[in-house]
Amino acid sequence: MHAEDRHQAILRRLRERGSLRVTDFAEELRVSAVTVRRDVEALAERGLVARVHGGAQLPDTTRAPVAAPARRPGGAPLVFGLVVPTADYYYPEVIKGAREAAAARGIRLVLGISQYRPDEERAQVRQLLAHGIDGLLIAPCGPAVDQDWAAALGVPFALVERRSTDDVPGAERVVTDHAYGARLAVRHLAGTGRERIGLLLRADSPHGALVREGYLGGLASLGLPAPEGLRFAITAPETDPLRRDAQLDEFTGAVGAGLLDAVLVHNDHDAIALLPRLRARGLRVPDDLAIVAYDDEVAALADTPLTAVAPPKRAVGFAAVDLLSARLADPGRPRHHLSILPELNHRASTQ
Repeated sequence: MHAEDRHQAILRRLRERGSLRVTDFAEELRVSAVTVRRDVEALAERGLVARVHGGAQLPDTTRAPVAAPARRPGGAPLVFGLVVPTADYYYPEVIKGAREAAAARGIRLVLGISQYRPDEERAQVRQLLAHGIDGLLIAPCGPAVDQDWAAALGVPFALVERRSTDDVPGAERVVTDHAYGARLAVRHLAGTGRERIGLLLRADSPHGALVREGYLGGLASLGLPAPEGLRFAITAPETDPLRRDAQLDEFTGAVGAGLLDAVLVHNDHDAIALLPRLRARGLRVPDDLAIVAYDDEVAALADTPLTAVAPPKRAVGFAAVDLLSARLADPGRPRHHLSILPELNHRASTQ
């Protein structure tokens, strides 16, 4: 069993039972206790588990609550702003997690939606600052935007599902490890006997570069080749449907020619759009093409339910509030970059 699979098994067991003993779990996995102990150490370094004598527990069962002030001087509740690109796809669960964490702490959460427009993003932030927020959570409009402006806002802030350069003053972040998720998908597909694994990727996705990195890393770790030039990326936006359709047709043609027997598709919408195109060519899922979607927003609703990588969106939102609360409680604490692992949900498209 690969290390990533063991990590998933450890996290799954901890969610089910709250704790595990290294020796017992090693016997269950048929690996050495030293191997499981190293896995626990690796997960503990990422803040995902807490080591205890002889085993591991979920962090929440072993740490004291963060002593963030629940009220402003005078008794008014703290106010956090949360700015996300959309409330329609991906971010509803992030918002839900943030709302739950804020409610648990007596913090008021105020939402702003940028609609993937940098000018609207700045306007939303200005409005929140005028509202009198005590801290800001923000998912900027792209993976490589300049975050220097956030450092000049005058309030503590944390990035949500975005990475910044490490030299942005005061930058903290909570993200999904999307590269890990892509590696997890590749290893799953290879485990079903597939060897010609492609990537269908939206080039304008904020997480696209990390998914591509994980996909290539997963192939390399298994000694499998990548399609030449990664020519199966969707570079056309949805506003150019003719070009987008041509690229999807090129992909299904490659499947029909036997160039691919599996694919990781980012995102769910494109994975679902593939299904009728494949059927029109007489191709079957998963017989001719195994599919793993990325995001797991609507993958389970496809006529052939799609195996999918599920980012821990709700946990990201919850942890972001936790991180910002800790910053307010202790402004001098070391900066934190928290990365949370996604999971793979198995369905009919890879059976």
